[in-house]
Amino acid sequence: MASSKLIVYQIFTRLYSNRCQTRKPFGTIADNGCGKMNDYTPSLLKQIRGMGVTHVWYTGVIRHATTTDYTPYGIPRQHAAVVKGRAGSPYAIVDYYDVDPDLAVDVDKRLEEFDRLVNRTHRAGMKVVIDFVPNHVARQYHSIMKPRGVADLGEHDDTSHGFDPQNNFYYCPGQPFAPYFDLYHGEKDPYAEEPAKATGNDCFHNAPQQNDWYETVKLNYGVDYYAGRVGHFDPVPDTWHKMLDILLYWAGKGVDGFRCDMAEMVPAEFWAWATSQVKHQHPDIIFIGEVYNPGDYRRYVASGFDLLYDKVGMYDALIDVVCHRRDTQAISWAWQQTDDIRQHMLYFLENHDEQRLASDFVAGNAERALPALVVGALLQSSPFMVYGGQEWGERGMDAEGFSGRDGRSTIFDYWSMAAERENSISDYYRRLLSIARTSKAVCQGEMFDLMYVNQQYYRQYAFMRKSKNELLIVVANFDDIPVEMNLKVPSHAFDFLKLKEGTFNGTNLLTDSKMEIDLQRDREIPLSLAARQSLVLQIKL
Repeated sequence: MASSKLIVYQIFTRLYSNRCQTRKPFGTIADNGCGKMNDYTPSLLKQIRGMGVTHVWYTGVIRHATTTDYTPYGIPRQHAAVVKGRAGSPYAIVDYYDVDPDLAVDVDKRLEEFDRLVNRTHRAGMKVVIDFVPNHVARQYHSIMKPRGVADLGEHDDTSHGFDPQNNFYYCPGQPFAPYFDLYHGEKDPYAEEPAKATGNDCFHNAPQQNDWYETVKLNYGVDYYAGRVGHFDPVPDTWHKMLDILLYWAGKGVDGFRCDMAEMVPAEFWAWATSQVKHQHPDIIFIGEVYNPGDYRRYVASGFDLLYDKVGMYDALIDVVCHRRDTQAISWAWQQTDDIRQHMLYFLENHDEQRLASDFVAGNAERALPALVVGALLQSSPFMVYGGQEWGERGMDAEGFSGRDGRSTIFDYWSMAAERENSISDYYRRLLSIARTSKAVCQGEMFDLMYVNQQYYRQYAFMRKSKNELLIVVANFDDIPVEMNLKVPSHAFDFLKLKEGTFNGTNLLTDSKMEIDLQRDREIPLSLAARQSLVLQIKL
């Protein structure tokens, strides 16, 4: 059992540290600026560490397709027709062995700047996570930084076959790329690709539509989709070797973990093969999988993933409870579905794919979502993730350019977030995450869900955590009105947590206020909570 709780802090690297407030829709990097790796100074990293963060996930580090011209530095241009936004998606990789030049102060020394960022983060007491994007690459993928002797993706493909186990891509032989949108996109010549490659979201024809991942091409791991997803894994497909080499390259540069994009679109057989080899050389490295199908969770855990997104279960439940679309019983149902693998489930309330809590599409303001933070961070001992900006109530309500006004912080445009970053919300996050990190009851203790004997409270959620002589009673009020509760503690809780009856003095760790409670089997504890308020009562037994 972990001695402390992992807190993952996702930073969209070019957005988070950009302080330029021009924010011109469809603006260029010259218009709107861009965050740099050098912005993450020891001082800033100390502030992040002070929030309880153990792992920083730097999103968008590897070089991806962009409309910004870096040809003076020997970096090939990307055709605008196959780039989303001016800045481009960080998940349309053009060179797995390179760093995004947007993030560098000295473009020619971008890899050295990344090395120094890793070292500064380590010195600040945190570990480094980066994206590994295994399912697809940019349409114009071409590595200029690959090590000597490494063949490029697709370099030796037989393009006369739609599928070949040793090809890196899937093809549409005899058919040019012919999507349902403009192939010029302001360029002198149209984008040309023949034969067309299959598109990243499993679109195996030559005419992807606007809502497809048209800027990417699907990687071939030996699965014949044309024949009904038949796997050809012996001999080991060439793509497996190439992707393993990429993982080992970044692990060798001091990266401590990989957040694996759309991991469920890559066969579990590959993950079992690759993670075992990476961990053999780097035993402490972690793999975080973006897997949405709960039916696949256990298969991907068995394939070497340390953590999986708990999106369809806990995230969806907490967001629905915040928005009063479901009762708090949904939270109990969510944790019960993954109780056998709970140490592998990564809870979160925001990431770059999801709408901001404070947006008009979710809670409307950050305060209304704080009960979900309390439950998400304290319910289990498993890790918790925060998305940069969440902790000061970033709203994501800008129409930035390619990204419309959708409640998300853009990953496609050059942009910046709110200038004001210190407020009561950020103070609350620091305090709450400190509890999550330092309380032995949270990090090492047992959890007891109190809701099965308190079902009359459908907009409140209550549970207990205990380790040795520390007991936490956690109650979150998701309602917009105050509530007077008589919280029943069943006899089974005393047996399961090895509690003794008695009168105890407790401290609300969120406010430092004191209160006395009488803990008795099958008795009720009277509590008063204001609207959207929570209680984290610590009792020393």
